[in-house]
Amino acid sequence: MKRFVQVLERLQMTVAILFLSIFFFVIMLQIITRHLGISIIWTEEVANYSFIWAIFMGAAIMVNRREHFNFDFILKNLKGKRKTSLKIVNDLVLITFNVFIFLLGVQVAVEFWNYTWASIPDMKMGYIWMSVPIMAGTMIIYSFSHLIDHVQTVKAGQVHTGKAKEVNG
Repeated sequence: MKRFVQVLERLQMTVAILFLSIFFFVIMLQIITRHLGISIIWTEEVANYSFIWAIFMGAAIMVNRREHFNFDFILKNLKGKRKTSLKIVNDLVLITFNVFIFLLGVQVAVEFWNYTWASIPDMKMGYIWMSVPIMAGTMIIYSFSHLIDHVQTVKAGQVHTGKAKEVNG
């Protein structure tokens, strides 16, 4: 599971960087062309939608790295089983929340699939809305992976000292 999660995060990071690069390039193009008095109408939509993809992919990566959606203040003050229990609750809340986001994201993507961009009518809005279930689905995978690790730590009895030992295998 860990290997799969690492590959998934690397793929998601690549997608996020790609869309952030597109965002940056299009914004620079927009600035340059406006300075020259040329108006390119599609740049605003491309910038907005590429930024959406970059942000949603980045949010999922932050969930995997546990730098997003945490009770840091409480976690820093807990040790042992209480700390691990809070992490398990946190993972369960994230999984539950993201199951609903995933299902609603699929529904929205299907509903708005045939809507088109204003400036590029050949582009479907469904491609933009797909970012929501992809984000939620990967957040579910990442949270489930963390949940498995925490449950294994509790089962192995490795939280008595407040520091989990490395689990072999």
